[in-house]
Amino acid sequence: MKVIGLNASPKGKDSNTLRLVNAVLAGAKDEGAETELVDIYKLHIEYCTACGTCYAKGECTLIDDFPDLFDRMLDADGIVLGAPNYIDSVPAPMKAVFDRMADAIHCQMLTGKFGCSVCTTGGSGESEVVSYMNKVLTTLGVTIVGGIGVAIGRDASALENAETEGHELGKRLARSIRDEISYPEQDEAHRQRREFFCQLVKYNKEKFAHEYDWYVQMGWMK
Repeated sequence: MKVIGLNASPKGKDSNTLRLVNAVLAGAKDEGAETELVDIYKLHIEYCTACGTCYAKGECTLIDDFPDLFDRMLDADGIVLGAPNYIDSVPAPMKAVFDRMADAIHCQMLTGKFGCSVCTTGGSGESEVVSYMNKVLTTLGVTIVGGIGVAIGRDASALENAETEGHELGKRLARSIRDEISYPEQDEAHRQRREFFCQLVKYNKEKFAHEYDWYVQMGWMK
């Protein structure tokens, strides 16, 4: 069982978001998971140019750290996203990662994985950012086990309390991976979403050749 955490804070070891991501990873580790932490700000991620090459060939024309990062995500059973609130959204490096996953969304490549999101902010907007990151994971096929947002500026002790919650969230993530917790409503939503994208790919099979082959290979093409 492997859980990967992506931290999108520019503050390095001084990051409050890092503390929250690490709390979740620690909880997962206590339940037997192997954990990995990735500092998104240390990676070189180019902006998607919407060229469509990934749809057609399963390749990207950009040369950077994204393929390695995505392979590590594919290798994980659980994914933890962490970001501070930047105007009710995530910092640019995390958004750049999301934008490079269009092919993965069409192909529902993260199906079967579990995930959660955490956010820190000074004053407000933490819930919106957690919801946004979890929605991205859901769109990729990930089953959501929860999320934590904390506004530190309103309460100096809030982060410490959130770390305790994060540790429990990490345990829940690991237990979900072990199938000890079920999510039937999300399972049905994932099924419907996969059917939607399957039809989209089918109708564009010449333009989305790689994706059509993916669905056939996975046994999802109807």
